[in-house]
Amino acid sequence: MQLDDHYFMRKALVEAEAAFAMDEVPVGAVVVINQQIIARAHNLTERLKDVTAHAEMQAITSAANFLGGKYLKGCTLYVTLEPCVMCMGALYWSQLDRIVFGAFDEKRGYQSKGLQPHPKTLVTGGVMEAETRDLLQAFFQKKR
Repeated sequence: MQLDDHYFMRKALVEAEAAFAMDEVPVGAVVVINQQIIARAHNLTERLKDVTAHAEMQAITSAANFLGGKYLKGCTLYVTLEPCVMCMGALYWSQLDRIVFGAFDEKRGYQSKGLQPHPKTLVTGGVMEAETRDLLQAFFQKKR
């Protein structure tokens, strides 16, 4: 089995599906270092009644606890939706090597606001875009 971007995005999608089952906006994330998942998270904003409880924020905290420090150098974040402004700010400070996301968020994503990642962070968008977008669309269709 090849541990590539699709493999890890599927793991993030499992987290997004868990959020969907909890009636949370279905965004999931995993943090990887040396081909090992060190953090798994999904949106918990409704359950925690906390607007900052996005999947990325939960994953950053979990990975930092695992590593015993605030910087996530050498790590890659896989997240099913393009990070928002708040999350990109936190991701900037965490100094990840890479961010890989699934669906683009043209209304609330960091790119729509003109933000840039940390200069040493590489970003790849659109990995498994159809699958991640379909889950989000199914969630919002259910809400209507």
